[in-house]
Amino acid sequence: MQITANGIQIEVEDHGPRDGVPLVLIRGLGSQLIHWPAEFVQGLADARFRVVVFDNRDVGLSQRCPKEGVPSQAEEITAQALAEGAVPAAYRLNDMAADTIGVMDALGIETAHVFGMSMGGAIVQLLCMDHAARLLSGTIVMATARPFAERGGNAEWLATLLAHPVAREDFIANALREYEFWGSPAYPMTEAELQAQAGLAYDRGFDPEGVNRQVLAVIASTDRRHDLTQVTVPCQVIHGENDTLIPPEAGAEIAGLIPGCDYHAIEGMGHVITPKQAPMLVAMMQDFVARHAG
Repeated sequence: MQITANGIQIEVEDHGPRDGVPLVLIRGLGSQLIHWPAEFVQGLADARFRVVVFDNRDVGLSQRCPKEGVPSQAEEITAQALAEGAVPAAYRLNDMAADTIGVMDALGIETAHVFGMSMGGAIVQLLCMDHAARLLSGTIVMATARPFAERGGNAEWLATLLAHPVAREDFIANALREYEFWGSPAYPMTEAELQAQAGLAYDRGFDPEGVNRQVLAVIASTDRRHDLTQVTVPCQVIHGENDTLIPPEAGAEIAGLIPGCDYHAIEGMGHVITPKQAPMLVAMMQDFVARHAG
């Protein structure tokens, strides 16, 4: 369903009992709500969580958010980065954190647990820092607190993150190649599962310019390390030991900065959440909420 959140249209799904414990899931760069494994969402709903999933701005069925004077095409962004070393962003991750609060407002949810992966994990950090009164807890998965430049970001790396218009079959082929790089060896997805998921994502609303604006929002984000030391929200960090995109040391660093934060390093997990990981992650959420944020 479409709702108005933070002044824009956001596509939302609401699963589980309406009187359940509210839990908002936040996706990563360029991904859509359909990338959450159904087994994970249903497992949480069966555990009596009210599970809210949504398409971030600029992807899937949610509103596109261009800004005049800000490039969205990969070639323009790369050329500007090479020439000037910086590219303006149409919005920041702080705006996307405000989108999450807007989703909660639209659904009448005063406080919630939040669970974010990758870029979504960065958004969870900002929610803990700037919207603590609205959170019951924060779960930060496969994320970093460091700014793009301190992680070795440069124009070459930027070019690998940016999206380009492609045909459906090429989009699916690219998804298969990416999974080979950052998949979870202990919790694999089949080729058929990956093809079906990528095809659905393409059909729902693949928009490379929207993805590129999200890339620029990530690059524009500031160093969060100092502010994390002041977080009072109960938090846990989950990171795969086989993550080839964001190294597990980044997750361990976050956990060391947030007072009282739990840390879970998962052997055989890469930079993805797959159906086979669902039972483990559901159990971890149940345990964490029972111990720290009940």
